[in-house]
Amino acid sequence: MKALIILAIMATLSIIFIQYNGNKNLKKLFIALVTFGIIISLAVVGNLTRQVMPIFIAHIILILISWAGLIVYLLRDKYYWWIIFSPVVTIGLFLLLEALTGSGHDIG
Repeated sequence: MKALIILAIMATLSIIFIQYNGNKNLKKLFIALVTFGIIISLAVVGNLTRQVMPIFIAHIILILISWAGLIVYLLRDKYYWWIIFSPVVTIGLFLLLEALTGSGHDIG
């Protein structure tokens, strides 16, 4: 599974740089790299939601959908920002639930 994730990351970066070599569009390269960094950051921060499994599964699905949104941007030049930033919803929902119900751990 880890090897598949690394291969997907390498394939995405390869697509980004191959397209840059083809059309030399610096703006598209910058937007794609920043978006890719944000998606990876959201995936890492999403591990916070692992305590609540339904939210975590929804987060993983939204990460995959946002990754697909980046690929759509690379292939068709259509930037669907609301799809790409959708994993923020699950993180926000988790933080809201933690604020309302607490962490469930008694400190003493």
